[in-house]
Amino acid sequence: MQTRPLGDTGIEVSRLCLGTMTFGEQNSEAEAHEQLDRAVAFGIDFIDTAEMYPVPPEAETQGRTEAYIGSWLKRRGSRDDVIIATKAAGPGLAHIRGGPRLTHEHLHQAIDESLARLQTDYVDLYQLHWPDRKANFFGRLGYEHDEEEDATPLEETLSALKALVDAGKVRAIGLSNDTPWGVMRALHLADTLGLPRVASIQNPYSLLNRTFEVGLAEIAHRERVGLLAYSPLAFGMLSGKYLDGARPAGARLTLFERFQRYTNPLAEEATAAYVGIAREHGLDPARMALAYVNSRPFLTSNIIGATTMEQLESNLASESLRLDAEVLEAIEAVHQRIPNPAP
Repeated sequence: MQTRPLGDTGIEVSRLCLGTMTFGEQNSEAEAHEQLDRAVAFGIDFIDTAEMYPVPPEAETQGRTEAYIGSWLKRRGSRDDVIIATKAAGPGLAHIRGGPRLTHEHLHQAIDESLARLQTDYVDLYQLHWPDRKANFFGRLGYEHDEEEDATPLEETLSALKALVDAGKVRAIGLSNDTPWGVMRALHLADTLGLPRVASIQNPYSLLNRTFEVGLAEIAHRERVGLLAYSPLAFGMLSGKYLDGARPAGARLTLFERFQRYTNPLAEEATAAYVGIAREHGLDPARMALAYVNSRPFLTSNIIGATTMEQLESNLASESLRLDAEVLEAIEAVHQRIPNPAP
């Protein structure tokens, strides 16, 4: 398993990261533990979660994912050989703290609750799940500035995170679902005010959504704020299992109608083209899609997720897959013809 540096923190993480947002909804506690055991045995030492999980977010299940990881950590009895990342929710979910904000008060409460569920006294990476301001994330397009927006100042948020670092509850901090402006503003405040420097940014990145390359990839390279790529299979679309309107029993898009981000006609056309490339070259479509993400120079870690052990094994196999020039050229040709159909 390759490892890559987590920003300037001195922490090394595996190139594949185990995503856990299905734990507590599509996966039972026993299944979650089985996935965690297999991932670690394979060489993954990086595990990503969030206080909001599982997804879809519901009041009845909120925090269950962290609790499953916590019971696994307790059973293992060995905390320091894994890198645990979690996230604090931004505004919008009334069932979390009555409506979460990225304020000093909320972040201190959020980390304490996460640590209790995780049964640990620190997390290695604490991320802001989405900004506490009006910005483009979760596929939002267009932009309208709101002079009256109720946003928590980023200075306050970073100061709160500094207090958590100083208290030993957090080793490093990161952003998620953020923009080039958000990253550069956070870095500027860190440099000028002596606040913690963000080490990573967790944003969507896949063959169907390469918008990260437009502005954030250069920042990731020059400022050493690498990408933690989520949805690298675009909710499973790039496996090809949803082609021609198929909806397999138990699959995420079958169970949850809310996940429509990657199902528009252009995304389906692009998916068919990418699956065709894989099959033409004797490759598994999902492994090819993951291997492409793995190969990006601005990547810190690729967050894989699975609901079955068979899917997990397929995802793990992407670590050793190297795409040849012909496959890469074919992928770029599709991207040029249908760029970012599901941003």
